[in-house]
This record gives sequence, structure tokens and C-alpha cells, in this order.
Amino acid sequence: MKEEKFISEITTLEKFFTPYCNSYHKSQITKQYHIIYKNSSVFIESTLCLECHELLGYSFERLKECPHEEKPRCRKCKHNCYEKSKFNRLAKIMSYSSIILGFKKMKNSLSKLLH
Repeated sequence: MKEEKFISEITTLEKFFTPYCNSYHKSQITKQYHIIYKNSSVFIESTLCLECHELLGYSFERLKECPHEEKPRCRKCKHNCYEKSKFNRLAKIMSYSSIILGFKKMKNSLSKLLH
């Protein structure tokens, strides 16, 4: 996949982990990730529990190894890179966080309209 798409994918992943972990887990620590992909180098800092850091790091590695030039959604991909149990955990996180992030986006839009 193109470098811009990869960077977009990893930053989106990190954004989805934060609300889920804040809602369900305690004992969070801040960790920095230095991810190198093709000619790009990306630094991401995230505050999550150890379990979520493990899954996030695993997800970054799976994205780096994606064999597709035009990346499909993982759910629709015929070449499943994720272990089934980890894919199911990731799907749960994405589902929960999409609702939370959607509400935050609506709230921000409404507040801009009212001010």
C-alpha cells in the first residue's frame, strides 16, 4: 500500500484504541511507537493498558505486512493477516469506538453551529 495510506491506517487505529481502553481498562501507560514503512518514519504516542498496547503493536505489524497495493478493509479481505482471536478483539474495539467517536464528532459539529 502507499505510504500515505499506511500512515492514515495506523493513526486511525490508534484513535480507535484510546476510547475503548479508557472505558474498559485501568493501569494505562504511555508508550511511543516508531514505525518505519517503506521510506516513511512515523512516531505515535499512545496511552493504553498493556493488553491494548500489545494488540495495537500487533495491528501495526499486520498492516506493515499487508500484501495488497490497494488495501481492502480487513473484514472483506480474502487473505486474513490476523489471528482469529486478535481479529475478533480488534473488531470489538473498532465497533465500540466508532460509536463513541461518531458522537464526539456530532457534538463538536453542533457546538460549532451554536456558537
